[in-house]
Amino acid sequence: MYDVAAIGEVLIDFTPDGVNDQGIARFARNPGGAPANVLAMNAKLGGRTAFIGKVGRDDFGKFLVDVLKGSGIGTEGVLMDADVNTTIAFVQLNEFGDRSFSFYRKPGADMMLREDELRWDIIADSHIFHYGSISFTDDPCRGAAHAAIRFAKDQGKILSYDPNYRPFLWDEEERAVREILNALPMADILKVSEEEMLLLTGESDLETGARKLREQGPGLVLVSRGEFGSFYCAECGTGQMPAFKVDVVDTTGAGDAFLGAVHYRLRDRDVQDIDRLTKEELDDILDFANAAGGLTATKRGAIPSMPTLEEIAACRKNIPRSTCE
Repeated sequence: MYDVAAIGEVLIDFTPDGVNDQGIARFARNPGGAPANVLAMNAKLGGRTAFIGKVGRDDFGKFLVDVLKGSGIGTEGVLMDADVNTTIAFVQLNEFGDRSFSFYRKPGADMMLREDELRWDIIADSHIFHYGSISFTDDPCRGAAHAAIRFAKDQGKILSYDPNYRPFLWDEEERAVREILNALPMADILKVSEEEMLLLTGESDLETGARKLREQGPGLVLVSRGEFGSFYCAECGTGQMPAFKVDVVDTTGAGDAFLGAVHYRLRDRDVQDIDRLTKEELDDILDFANAAGGLTATKRGAIPSMPTLEEIAACRKNIPRSTCE
């Protein structure tokens, strides 16, 4: 049994790495892709995970498969495309460590996953099945993702969804919103940023926006808020937990680490338990996840920066919290 299986993109993030002797910017090759990042955090904490997706039969693809294996993520569901290269993203960081992306994915290998290539046994053997909206941008991966989601739902799995909206990958915002919302009713857990909440609901107020999202299906809605921590909306009500005061270097993968940590804390719960979570339980889970996300932001790259259980425990004990506002 896998604690979490995920479908979607695993790719190369080229992240800023200083300048060379001529003052020209350097970029470091880092493994990335939100679903893979989420699994990596869970695996780092001791969870059993598996990835379903496609990379190119190129050096980048081979590197990513090795990274997944080295991170403790099952790769039986990973295919290599001989005709389409591995997807690449260049990450730019501003003075606060926040990032923007430029993707090279027209097409990218992750887009080429077909329904008949899915490993149904991996989904059937998972406790939580995780997906994101980047799989919905194009066929054939869109059809494969929706088929996998329907199968997981029929199998009674906990479904987790992170829209992970990247404007550059969509031909128009209206279609992106339509595709993202179309997959929302299937989810039991939804994680969005404040910007994504505004995009999907037109609401900037946390409670109003999160409630609107929860009314469309998910039992638990999580809003990641960066330096302000995180917010939740569940059957027991709403609440928020402050972030930890850390020195931010690179926020790439911080939200994914947050969600991976949430998954880890829900590894012994079933679908019905999502609506039974108390405010005390959610406060503790989000505090744990905030520590995971915050520590990830203190280093460059996503998967290489994710903390251990011991580091999260030390953070929660020794590093002060900020505020939620």
